[in-house]
Amino acid sequence: MTTARPFLMFQDGIAQTALDLYFATFPDSGMVRVERHAEGEPGPTGSIKVAVFTLCGREFMCSDSPVKHGFTFTPASSTFVEFDSVAELERVFGILAEGGQVLMPLGDYGFSPRFGWLNDRFGVSWQLNVGS
Repeated sequence: MTTARPFLMFQDGIAQTALDLYFATFPDSGMVRVERHAEGEPGPTGSIKVAVFTLCGREFMCSDSPVKHGFTFTPASSTFVEFDSVAELERVFGILAEGGQVLMPLGDYGFSPRFGWLNDRFGVSWQLNVGS
């Protein structure tokens, strides 16, 4: 079966820390499978070589890259999350904004009564919206 999943490449061994935050923040989220770097492999021992996980029931993949790249995450590619309630959107926005960068503060932008866009403390970009 052919599949497509968003892939998040972390550096400096922070993938598990990011996943722990996401799993605690989003419903229907958790690890599907994970392979970790063993001693003697290129990445730090125990860091994520490759993982498949779910956020809000959707599968993603990630890794802790042992190779240092001249790039990281960009807001040009973000995860769009639709919420049923303003309270839940505001809760998640507050958690993800802590230590991150707010690109568009929560507000009414005409296309949505409550929308916000941010990069979390790991650099991952999120668009958070209340469904109409």
